[in-house]
Amino acid sequence: MEKKELEDLRDRVLCGVVLEQSGFAIDVKESTRKAVKYRRGAEIVIVIHEGRGWFDPLSDAKGDVFSLATHLEGVSFVKALDQVAALVGLVAKEPLWTRSAREPVPAEATPERWAKRRKPWRGSMTWHYLRAERCLPETIIRAALRSDVLREGPYGSMWAAHVDADGGITGWEERGPDWRGFSSGGSKVLFRFGSLDASRLCVTEAAIDAMSLAAFEGMREGSLYLSTGGGWSPATEAAVRVLAARPGAQLVAATDANAQGEAFAVRLRDIAEDAGCDWFRLTPPAEDWNDALQERRGQERKKGESRRGLPHARRPRQG
Repeated sequence: MEKKELEDLRDRVLCGVVLEQSGFAIDVKESTRKAVKYRRGAEIVIVIHEGRGWFDPLSDAKGDVFSLATHLEGVSFVKALDQVAALVGLVAKEPLWTRSAREPVPAEATPERWAKRRKPWRGSMTWHYLRAERCLPETIIRAALRSDVLREGPYGSMWAAHVDADGGITGWEERGPDWRGFSSGGSKVLFRFGSLDASRLCVTEAAIDAMSLAAFEGMREGSLYLSTGGGWSPATEAAVRVLAARPGAQLVAATDANAQGEAFAVRLRDIAEDAGCDWFRLTPPAEDWNDALQERRGQERKKGESRRGLPHARRPRQG
């Protein structure tokens, strides 16, 4: 097949089509417009570049639609060409997104954009989202504000800062009632909340989960609550390795209670072994720490309602 024919075929068949035909399904909760997550059991593939690229977050595998077919089925490149050619004309499913299809990348530098946003305040839409919808205690929100890791995002969303070893802003996780993503033009390193010089290092997959775990533990002294932002970039791994090299470090894998969380936990265990530090697996009692926090809040609310429903004790009449 000529090079031009290969390029034409690559443009006509998107990675999502290959994945759907192989039994993968979109994980809408964990997807964004720019990075769509597909699952098949414990297997995960992230589709990027408007469907023309992909990578496996649990390994170093990545590439175009041809390498994807080879990766999934373990076939030769020639066989992969035949499989991809057979899919011409099929259209992959796509979730309904809430942002415009072609939102421009801001021209301002990432730190400048961050500096221009307001911190959440009591009564703001972001504060309401964190308190009412995510059930974070006010003490945790205020502690995060003192650490300067939160900002007001558009439409009641939250921005949670990712920083490098020097404290420089590299990007931020974006979470809101109708949106989840990562800052355009930013890069994932680590969200850091708690004692920055701590030896106990609790690694979660989202800033909301890091703050939720802190709420569960009452901001345990000597603990640093971290988030990878749902990914595992080389910069994230390098940052975790630096932290694990601290004297007396304890690496706590507080990742989600699912296949991806277990895979991340294994990676953290490998880092701990390389660094010669202690390693622990801390599994949330629900799928993630915020789900667990919301469940606990619901249980507390039910208990309060049942107490209010009890009849008041009355003194017996004096005869």
